[in-house]
Amino acid sequence: MPFEFMHVSGRDGDVRRAAADFPVPAGGRIGAVPLSSLTMPDPATVITISELNRLARSCLEREFPLSWVSGEVSNLTRATSGHVYFTLKDSAAQVRCVMFRSRAQSLPWRLENGHQVEAQALVSLYEPRGDFQLTVEGLRRAGLGRLYEAFARLRDSLDREGLFRAERKQPIPRFPRCIGIVCSPRAAALRDVLTALRRRAPHLPVVLYPSAVQGDGAAAEIARAIGTADARSECDVLLVVRGGGSIEDLWSFNEEVVARAIVACKLPVICGVGHETDTTIADFVADLRAPTPTAAAEFASQGWHEAATAIAERQRSLVRSLHQLLERRQQAVDRAAQLLVHPAARIARIRDRLAMGQVRLESALRHRLAGSRERLLGLAAHLDAQAPDVERAAARIGLLGHRLQAVWVAQRERALARLAHIAAALDHLNPEAILARGFAIVRDGSGRLVSDATSLAPGQTIDVRLARGEAGARIIDIRPAPPTVAR
Repeated sequence: MPFEFMHVSGRDGDVRRAAADFPVPAGGRIGAVPLSSLTMPDPATVITISELNRLARSCLEREFPLSWVSGEVSNLTRATSGHVYFTLKDSAAQVRCVMFRSRAQSLPWRLENGHQVEAQALVSLYEPRGDFQLTVEGLRRAGLGRLYEAFARLRDSLDREGLFRAERKQPIPRFPRCIGIVCSPRAAALRDVLTALRRRAPHLPVVLYPSAVQGDGAAAEIARAIGTADARSECDVLLVVRGGGSIEDLWSFNEEVVARAIVACKLPVICGVGHETDTTIADFVADLRAPTPTAAAEFASQGWHEAATAIAERQRSLVRSLHQLLERRQQAVDRAAQLLVHPAARIARIRDRLAMGQVRLESALRHRLAGSRERLLGLAAHLDAQAPDVERAAARIGLLGHRLQAVWVAQRERALARLAHIAAALDHLNPEAILARGFAIVRDGSGRLVSDATSLAPGQTIDVRLARGEAGARIIDIRPAPPTVAR
């Protein structure tokens, strides 16, 4: 089919020219295990849906023992409760599976989409919805699935070429003037992207490059749409988006032709394919990976959105500042209006305040005088009760004075006698008195006292201090002291 592009207004989201419809293949069929024989109730008995589902579950669990089933994992979901839900499929059929938390926690490896596994499971039916399902009791690896093997092989090949390196990727413009979108015109992801752009940057024009995003030939259409956007160069950034799905649904974005087209594109490319847990080859080679299509739109319009937010905040701040300024000015006007009072009125108010103050002052003085008078009377009565006997106190003071005089005289005489005794002892120990009796003090040349003749040497000069004056002398000979005789 011939390729067409369309323009979408960023302000109102109206499509001005749409592409022709794309044939989108239907999803995989849900297989079922036919049961040849069922224990049915009496045909004349009317039963409820709950009873019917319960009977069907009982028949399934009774007819099928715990069995090993092989297949490829897809549509994997991990619930917050810890239970794991997934689809097990082969080339012709698929079946829903549940693995409860107690079993999932004991699994020694992490289960992912595309794994080829062998599941030990019980055939059952989920009664509230009537869904046929397998309750998985155990899992073991059976090799990677065909699609996952192809994915890993292409990923490793492109990685070796250096197409995933960060230095190869282009920066996303902060303020793009036009945004291009590669997506199916009927996809919910396109509505999400347009809604996000309309909310965050409604002034931005948007150009849609329509392409199938699933099924045979979708990869070639996606690559052709990317090439067209690159050749036209009417956008500043290109969004390649698609909603979530199984690995088969997203397989077009794992094709090498799409990866090569993204690498060759001179426009910065943001890839928003699937949900947060989905990863495709297009994500690796794109200049920026977004977890969802909405996030891709948010990344592309981030600069404009932040600028608009900053301007709105500045506007709110300016309005607040103006309101505060007006309020302050209004208060100043109110204060000025209060001050603009007629002099006669002001005098009257002052006269009233003075009269009121006079009344309060007189009342306070009266109360204070009355209180002081009462305190004085109380103190006078207390003083009269505590008046001392002056004559008796005077007689006692006189007696104490005579006693003090007598004690002082006795203490003085004892102190003088002790002082005379100490003076006599000092005179007895005074070296000057010893010198007066004919003794002398001998010092060597360095001024040390000499008490032993053997510490001197013949010819040594000594100083001799007498009772009156000093004299220098020279040692002629040394005569040691005679030995002491022990008694």
